[in-house]
Amino acid sequence: MASDAYEKLGLFYLGRQYDLAARRRLDDLVLYDARDLTTHAVCVGMTGSGKTGLGIGMIEEAAIDGLPVLAIDPKGDLANLLLTFPGLSGGDFAPWVDTSQAAARGLTADVLGEQQATLWREGLAEWSQDGDRIARLRAAAEFRVYTPGSRSGTPLALLKSLAAPAGDDPDAAGEAAAGVASSLLALAGITGAAAHDREQVLLANILARAWASGLSPDLPWLVGQIQRPSFDRIGVLDLETFYPARDRQELALRFNGILASPTFDVWLTGEPMDVGSLLYTPAGKPRVAIVSIAHLDDAARMMVVSLLLNAVLEWTRRQGGTSALRALVYMDEVAGYLPPVANPPSKAPLLTLLKQARAFGVGLMLSTQNPVDIDYKALSNIGTWLLGKLQTERDKARVLDGLEGLAGGIDRPTLDTMLSSLPGRVFLMHNVHEQGPVAFETRWTLSYLRGPMGKEEIRRLTATAAPAAMP
Repeated sequence: MASDAYEKLGLFYLGRQYDLAARRRLDDLVLYDARDLTTHAVCVGMTGSGKTGLGIGMIEEAAIDGLPVLAIDPKGDLANLLLTFPGLSGGDFAPWVDTSQAAARGLTADVLGEQQATLWREGLAEWSQDGDRIARLRAAAEFRVYTPGSRSGTPLALLKSLAAPAGDDPDAAGEAAAGVASSLLALAGITGAAAHDREQVLLANILARAWASGLSPDLPWLVGQIQRPSFDRIGVLDLETFYPARDRQELALRFNGILASPTFDVWLTGEPMDVGSLLYTPAGKPRVAIVSIAHLDDAARMMVVSLLLNAVLEWTRRQGGTSALRALVYMDEVAGYLPPVANPPSKAPLLTLLKQARAFGVGLMLSTQNPVDIDYKALSNIGTWLLGKLQTERDKARVLDGLEGLAGGIDRPTLDTMLSSLPGRVFLMHNVHEQGPVAFETRWTLSYLRGPMGKEEIRRLTATAAPAAMP
């Protein structure tokens, strides 16, 4: 099979069809229409099902087509997208092999690197790919790893300025103030604050009034405003009745503790959190921006994800309408950020993006091990389901319930049987834009999948990639 069989603009090469009854791969290509991603996708499968490989393959296809990608990486796997070696030589792979694995097998890193290079050459050839396609991927987009709260990659100055959203829409500004308030409260360890809770209302009012006055506040300024707000009433109540000074002091101390941390300055340095700049280089080249948050604790992760999603929502609304895919937002593990019952600060912008982003050409792809961890309202707004091997009957029942609600006329017993017989790297794709479900085996990734990367690996990777990333 020549590359021109799948290298077509607007079509993503995901793999080949798979015969579940015969347990064998077929020759028929699975080419996914990029426009279908504007109705969003969800990838569900247990550990070992091949979700990460499928997700990285989807990102690679988007990049080859010249589409920018913003990838949120809670596990540390997506930095593997920078491990692309067109020469496919052992010397390229050797610095990135698992040295403990090499030692356990009595091998040097160089020997294991040669073995991995051979594995990748043969794996790519089996899927009619080669080093030339890797070179096209590298040339099509810039790949960069952002590490908020750390200098191991490119830091993001998330808290340098809590700037007002662009435009003069008061409703959008109110939503943005509420979103930023929830994110900051999550950083302070206050999660699940409802819209009417006094901490949420106070912070949202402080931000909204500052923005209306043309200010771009920062966190130190916010601490001062919590203690001594520039207003004395909230709604019809005076401030002391609504939120007494003694209680406000406790909230101010929470945020002051964050400011007093020796590592807090990292949150103030680096590139500004501007989604347009994340998605495109200054020269206008599309970028695959990987925001790695594996090194953060849960509170900091929630703050980063919610601030980032609110920024994506604001950027999306400023774009013109289109039916084509303009950009892809990928999240490698969504569990905890879009739960069915609780309301973390990440949930509202995610639900809004799933409902509204289609009109602006922005597609979301979410990945999770357990479908029960995703809000049902979110699943009803997703058009493509990529289903791998599931861990429990409960997970399978949730998926089938969701598909029934989406498509109405699915053959539940047949889908149940198909889901029960999926091996690793084989997925069942149900796309509302197609006639019926199709089983396929995912293609070999162009990127070297060496496993999750910690801060030290990202630091080495960033130092290696820095010269090539210069505009």
